[in-house]
Amino acid sequence: MVLASEESRPRRMTILGSTGSVGVNTVDLIERQPDDFIVEALTANRNVSALAEQSRRLRPKVAVVADPDCYGDLKDALEGSGVEAAAGPEAVVEAAMRPSDWVMASIVGAAGLEPTLAAVRRGVIVALANKECLVSAGHIMMNEVDRNGATLLPVDSEHSAIFQVFEFDRADKVARIILTASGGPFREKDLNYMARVTPEQAMAHPNWDMGAKISVDSATMMNKGLELIEASHLFPVAEENIEILIHPQSVVHSMVEYVDGSVLAQLGTPDMRTPIAYALGWPERMASPAPRLALEEIGQLTFEAPDEDRFPAMRVARQALQTGGGAPTILNAANEVAVQGFLDRRIGFLDIARIVEQTLEKIPNGQMENLRDVSEIDAAARAVAEALVAA
Repeated sequence: MVLASEESRPRRMTILGSTGSVGVNTVDLIERQPDDFIVEALTANRNVSALAEQSRRLRPKVAVVADPDCYGDLKDALEGSGVEAAAGPEAVVEAAMRPSDWVMASIVGAAGLEPTLAAVRRGVIVALANKECLVSAGHIMMNEVDRNGATLLPVDSEHSAIFQVFEFDRADKVARIILTASGGPFREKDLNYMARVTPEQAMAHPNWDMGAKISVDSATMMNKGLELIEASHLFPVAEENIEILIHPQSVVHSMVEYVDGSVLAQLGTPDMRTPIAYALGWPERMASPAPRLALEEIGQLTFEAPDEDRFPAMRVARQALQTGGGAPTILNAANEVAVQGFLDRRIGFLDIARIVEQTLEKIPNGQMENLRDVSEIDAAARAVAEALVAA
């Protein structure tokens, strides 16, 4: 991974996925220090009203909605603002290619892969909040980062924590990485309870405010399996040396253990504005309004091993990482379909991990050499998973 020198201020930036949870928090931080940033482009999936409101405040050159059917509404909403309106997946990619030196890649799902790669190929700083880019196309993504001299800054709280304490020039002295997990809302519930949970219950995360898909991933703990795969690409550490530990308080965001027994951790309150601010200000630090950590009020920090019998998604994800090739791509695609099936009340909560595992069993593995390979195996996995959801 290339670590670029600090860009001059103000920093010109693009936010891919500006109306989602990460995007909204990024906008919040930018508006607190407006002299430090110039916004080049904003994109959203189909939330026209939120995108138009952000655009009128931040004054980007262009605002893009991914759903082409929303173009007319966006154009009308931006009338007289001086902000250009555009629509469609190709326009999102074009937004990523516009002249900015910092890009927030926070489009949820596989839809974020192509625009994120477009930003990476410009050799700029890319703040990565999209798990699927590294899960579905990790080797392709990291090869492009190296080839184009880009800087990839992880925005997930866990990977940001590791990044902040990982000595890349002494990676051979790292013994293991420890990813922490809150355990989600069902950490202490039995399988009978979990079989009956509703989407509303699954989305009610005890510590973090996140979107629907990410919240369900946290509830199944698939998010930790995806983060395991991400970490294997972001940090030069063998898979067997990446561990997961349940930490219900979500204060210790992750840890790095060195060969001398030292364990370095990054701590903070569970507020996404902290890792976003780190990425926005990098290689310096900028102020964040996140609540300050008061350990004396928390009183105690607890840790426990994950229960893979009740949360099999972690086991399935690790097996996909060990298998390699297209297995992580299949895992990610099947999970997206299964989570949507659960949110649509077509399957139960416990069916999510089952459908992902069955999809992995049904599709032959293959090598991932380019985006076409990723697209083909992703589509095949979605078709199989959708059939399982409908069964």
